[in-house]
Amino acid sequence: MIDTDIEAPPLLAQLVSKHHATWIDFDNIDAWLAAQQGDHVLLFAGDPIRFPEAVDVAVVLPELQKVSAAAGRPFGMAVAVPETEEALAKKYGSQRWPTLMFFRNGVYVTTLSGMHDWTDYVALVAQALAAPTSRAPTIGIPVVSSQAQGASCH
Repeated sequence: MIDTDIEAPPLLAQLVSKHHATWIDFDNIDAWLAAQQGDHVLLFAGDPIRFPEAVDVAVVLPELQKVSAAAGRPFGMAVAVPETEEALAKKYGSQRWPTLMFFRNGVYVTTLSGMHDWTDYVALVAQALAAPTSRAPTIGIPVVSSQAQGASCH
């Protein structure tokens, strides 16, 4: 997607134009995930009028990327297209704004929602980048063995 085709707050558009983030929507998310190597963060900013901290996260994200790369954990960035981000966020079980959603090699890892103090943010991003991949909260149904201790079908 070309950033001039997207209506977005200037700071979100700047993530794409100046910081090499990618616009993500339903049309390109599968290809984006399939092409990934390493860690990537997808920003679901939300409406900056309803969630003013969305703008703060858009400003801080490139700085978090620099700190993380300096610590040996680089990550790529992407931004959910504003007009489709709510539906896309639901696909992955995200209901809070703003949210950073982490992926590794195209597989969901975790989310980090809201704005945080700088020191906390750096630590939380480091934890997210060190976490194992997992199942997104709304994709699939967990299977539990009927032989598990305490398991019951009623």
